[in-house]
Amino acid sequence: MERRARRPPIAPRPAGGGRQYISWVLHQDFTRAVLWLIEHEDVEGPVNIASPNPLPNADFMRELCRACGVRVGLPATRLMLEAGAVLMRTEFELVLKSRRVVPGRLLERGFEFELPDWPVAVRDLCRAR
Repeated sequence: MERRARRPPIAPRPAGGGRQYISWVLHQDFTRAVLWLIEHEDVEGPVNIASPNPLPNADFMRELCRACGVRVGLPATRLMLEAGAVLMRTEFELVLKSRRVVPGRLLERGFEFELPDWPVAVRDLCRAR
């Protein structure tokens, strides 16, 4: 009978598992969207300013590490996330909740994002630093 390698019981386990969605937007597109909204006063109600392509946290972090040249990314444990939530003065649960926000109103009205895809956007971001 074949035995699988198991994680030692003391090894930290990642919190959230990376399946929660991340909505993101780069500052260039955020600024352009705000200026576009100022010019289009007829747009009413709440408007989401986020890339039209949210993605799971695991994919987000993989592309971020790749673009920045980081070979190994350590998963955030529950304790790390709880500490971060306290420092940010937010609820721990909000850190783990999935946020799949899309800019429906902007897209319906014809706004075009310059960098709508995370792999391209993060390479541009890391090149700029």
